[in-house]
Amino acid sequence: QVQLVESGGGLVQAGGSLRLSCAASGRAFSTNTGGWFRQAPGKEREFVAGIRWLTGRPYYAESVKGRFTISRDNDKNTLYLQMNSLKPEDTAVYYCAAARPTTDFVSAPDYWGQGTRVTVSS
Repeated sequence: QVQLVESGGGLVQAGGSLRLSCAASGRAFSTNTGGWFRQAPGKEREFVAGIRWLTGRPYYAESVKGRFTISRDNDKNTLYLQMNSLKPEDTAVYYCAAARPTTDFVSAPDYWGQGTRVTVSS
């Protein structure tokens, strides 16, 4: 089992920045991919960014590419999402997630955090 706990959400003005953190516990190394999803009011949950634990190879949704940066610290079992140039449309609950080697991360992560709310004002 893997437990994920997010932090760092809050209220920020458009153009500002936030850094989200996700602390993993349990069998963190049983997963090969970690990352972030988000869900805006009235919208379905969508993929934001993912990263391979071993290689650090990142990948992003087109909507955040160039503005968000995902990273990880394997020694601390922690994921990060640096969000710059935030827009009102980035407003959502952001969820940390992780996937086992046999599971596609983007399609169906195996583990989820509780979510942290990000609100971007105009």
